[in-house]
Amino acid sequence: MDESRIPILVGCGQITQREADPTAARSPMDLTVDAARLAADNAGAGDALLAALDTVLAIRTFADTSWRFASTFGTQTNPPRTIAERIGATAAKRLIYTHPGGNMVQYSINRLFEMITRGEVGAALIAGGEALSTQKAAQRANLDLDWNEHPGGEPEMWGVETRGWNDVEDRHRMAGAIFAYPLFENAIRGHHGRTIEEHGMAMGELFAGFAAVAAANPLADRRDGFTAEQIATPSAANPYIGFPYTKLMNANAYNDQSAALILTSVAKAKELGIPQENWVYLHGCADAYDHWFISDRKDFHSSHAMRVVGGEVLEMADASLDDIGAFDIYSCFPSAVQIACAEMGIPLDDPRGLTVTGGLPYFGGPGNNYVTHSIAEMMNKVRANPGMKGLVTSNGNYVTKQSAGIYSTDAPEKPFAPKDPGIYQAGINAAKGRTAVETADGEATVETYSVIHDRAGPSFAIVMGLLDDGSRFIANTPDDPALLAEMVANDYLGAAGKVASNDGLNVFTPS
Repeated sequence: MDESRIPILVGCGQITQREADPTAARSPMDLTVDAARLAADNAGAGDALLAALDTVLAIRTFADTSWRFASTFGTQTNPPRTIAERIGATAAKRLIYTHPGGNMVQYSINRLFEMITRGEVGAALIAGGEALSTQKAAQRANLDLDWNEHPGGEPEMWGVETRGWNDVEDRHRMAGAIFAYPLFENAIRGHHGRTIEEHGMAMGELFAGFAAVAAANPLADRRDGFTAEQIATPSAANPYIGFPYTKLMNANAYNDQSAALILTSVAKAKELGIPQENWVYLHGCADAYDHWFISDRKDFHSSHAMRVVGGEVLEMADASLDDIGAFDIYSCFPSAVQIACAEMGIPLDDPRGLTVTGGLPYFGGPGNNYVTHSIAEMMNKVRANPGMKGLVTSNGNYVTKQSAGIYSTDAPEKPFAPKDPGIYQAGINAAKGRTAVETADGEATVETYSVIHDRAGPSFAIVMGLLDDGSRFIANTPDDPALLAEMVANDYLGAAGKVASNDGLNVFTPS
């Protein structure tokens, strides 16, 4: 094969900053640039590799993603150009910035590898970074930091801009991950027929395995090695965020972390003198998405897209799960792990483990950039075990956008040629979910629910319910502290009641 058309990963770099003084800490862009330099050094080619880059792709920051993480310290108007200028990548003419999504790192690798096979890319950088811990500390101290970066121009945009919730969901305050994933979790509990206490401990046991990996990872943000009981038990230090999730079950975005990956063609790697033992191949990949808004899903305990992606990535790699030596399953919340494992047929207690980093709650969940870290860690893993295959999954929005990759130091026996995702996406799109109604009145039952907490305790409830005709609605409950406390203490799955609509808001009142 033409070696200029064979794609490989050649370098990776990761940083976790623990600087207590916000005025001395590096900015998100500083961290990202430093990670890029680490990746070039890791490849063994240093500045020569950075100078050879023709493509720089920056992963979207959380400050540009959600109002919850907006920065008061300035904006970065063209992140990939800033990175390119700072690292001396003067040959980089393709500058890309991504739309939101935890899937975007793997998605971008898949696309860039395809571009290498077409001769459109010779060397590319993927990099991202967050400094939300420093940002939060500086805001609390009333400091004024300058994180502005305005190099001019506009980057090429990749991904999907559409937000992850619709207007009806927004009116009922289902407008973010901390509101959506608890709905999935209670549905999973109902699917397994568990009590609240039984399922709480099951989640704790699942994530204790992740915490143990983080405890042994020097780059992890939380290295306490939490037990199942510590994770599952609500306390002043571990309160509910969105019932049934305690704080230790949520992705931890408030950290300072950056990571970068560099990919080239085999020909470019040889030209730059990158040792072959540093090369990592992508044997299989796949991308798909579920029905975009959760109100339109078939149910809340499964993912058609994840099932398809799991099958497609293994098929492309000519592999089975038995051939995989290590996993990193996207772990923003327990439900994401459980759904992915159920759809792919991976036991939750698989002796190979489910993470190589420690997962988003314990290693750290640096916004859209976590998977840059998980792939970097998987590169280290397969390099240390030549011939082993490692599987990484990623997830955007609310178990919506799925992407996966299988990595190994062994060269594939066939050219890199993933199936057009549109082929299998059509089947997912055709599998219609329930009919969702905007306004709901009448007898109803609870399909799933969550009670969202603030610092004072239970704040409001979100209910996904079913009318007698089988159609679905989203609602809140009456503003009744006693009812909210009751919905946390006792199981309300399947609870009967009445729903009424008023001024665009549906209110479900249990019988």
